Amino acid sequence: MPLSQRRRRLVGRLRNRKTRAREGQVLVEGVRAVGEALAAGAEVAFACVSPRLDDVGGGPGLVEALHGAGVEVVSLGDDELVHLADTEHPQGVLLVCREPGGDVRALQAAGRYLVLDAIQDPGNVGTLIRAAVAFDLDAVLVLDGTADPWSPKAVRASAGLLFRLPIHCLDAEPAVELVLTAGIDLLVAAAEGTDIRQVSPAGGWALAVGNEGAGVRDELRSACRHTVAVHMPGPAESLNAGIAGAILLHALSGAPTVEKRHA
Repeated sequence: MPLSQRRRRLVGRLRNRKTRAREGQVLVEGVRAVGEALAAGAEVAFACVSPRLDDVGGGPGLVEALHGAGVEVVSLGDDELVHLADTEHPQGVLLVCREPGGDVRALQAAGRYLVLDAIQDPGNVGTLIRAAVAFDLDAVLVLDGTADPWSPKAVRASAGLLFRLPIHCLDAEPAVELVLTAGIDLLVAAAEGTDIRQVSPAGGWALAVGNEGAGVRDELRSACRHTVAVHMPGPAESLNAGIAGAILLHALSGAPTVEKRHA
């Protein structure tokens, strides 16, 4: 069955933040990201596949998984999929699914959270969400001014893992209020902060990672318990937000060191 013009226009709208938000749907591309969305139980509207998928590792198995999940699969030519896709060199699969819903009401006192404050690079947003899943956080709070976490680029950077935990978009003021009401430690990532290895929250915590250039906004700084930083003995002046945030989450999560894993 050919792809209808209505669906073609829908895919185009999902590449724009405002129209994507109105549609309440998400564009997922690539074998790994699509596989993760399926495994996480994403509510799928339809999928598009092209012959290129047969030559990609895991491609044939993914087609079987799509059919097995009862997903409507539309076959397109490679050129057609290139025209629809957000990537320059798509792997031959594109998924349209419902954006997971749910409003944040309260944070758990013993919970662990990531707060993204005005991070403008969707690649960093996706990387940080992927790290939040890897270190088993409870949710991600995405503050105003941050790149759309459900944009195609952010979804790809997360490897589709953003379907694995709650993601809440809200303004800074209510986010700070939620953290303070829960009585958990708000930690702010800052170059001048305390070495993260010297900080051990007694209970729950929320790590705020800010804008790549300006850092976090004043509302978060004034409410935080600690400013924390990655110790860097080498000559590098800084790390990008995605790398720095992932290292901080690793330290806060109490993940074992390489030595301990091999002890």
